[in-house]
Amino acid sequence: MNHALPISLTEPPASPPDRRLLGLPAAMWPRLLAPLLLGCLALIAWEAVVRLRGIPSFVLPPPSLIARTLSAEWHLLAGSLWITVSITLAALTAAVVVGMALAILFTQSKWMELSLFPYAIVLQVTPVVAIAPLIIIWADNVTVSLLICAWLVAFFPILSNTTLGLNSADHNLVNLFQLYRASRWRTLLHLRLPAAMPYFLGGLRISGGLALIGAVVAEFVAGTGGTASGLAFRILESGYQMQIPRMFAALALISGCGIVIFLCLSLISHLALRHWHDSALKREN
Repeated sequence: MNHALPISLTEPPASPPDRRLLGLPAAMWPRLLAPLLLGCLALIAWEAVVRLRGIPSFVLPPPSLIARTLSAEWHLLAGSLWITVSITLAALTAAVVVGMALAILFTQSKWMELSLFPYAIVLQVTPVVAIAPLIIIWADNVTVSLLICAWLVAFFPILSNTTLGLNSADHNLVNLFQLYRASRWRTLLHLRLPAAMPYFLGGLRISGGLALIGAVVAEFVAGTGGTASGLAFRILESGYQMQIPRMFAALALISGCGIVIFLCLSLISHLALRHWHDSALKREN
């Protein structure tokens, strides 16, 4: 006679503990190692092609020469890196403040949204490279002009995403807040802002890279006028002097800076959403 084992309907089976390797979940290591391995293979192929074909360094320097140049001229590139990073972070901060303030204003006043949002679109679709020379001429300070150019590129994703998020709050919950006669600011604080958080963080990740692009484009324009600024000026200077390895070293710093900004903003987004939003919750299946 077969006896069925008792099945507990109240206690789910215990999930196996997460395996960790060097302090990180084991499932994360393939996501880290796959791009690193591909990047290493690409650098090895680059080095081999340059050496086997005898390509001159002033045409295409090998990765080993770029690394040596980066180490030897770090004292020159570090100052330019700091200028580019500081302008990028300042522009991103200004974009967050202005973008969120305008988004909240648009949510509270539909007439303000209808009046001002088209002008925000005009600023977004106007190429910054076309108006950067004018801004640099009008602004007395080069740093301020670079900051304005980077801000013009970075603020629209935050404005549009946050506005969309604020308007995407559950209408049933909005009606519930109105039923209990909650004020507009209490509804904004306790309902609309939490609903807009994932949208805002998505726009923030986009704006981080755009702020860096805007800063570099503005630096190119300023550098063509003979004004020393950040890494873009070093790229122009290296091109004039045929210092191609230094040019590639500056370009590598710009790319690395963009990757670090994206990773930091992605980490902030994950930490802010991991306990409550579906996009960051860990699923067992």
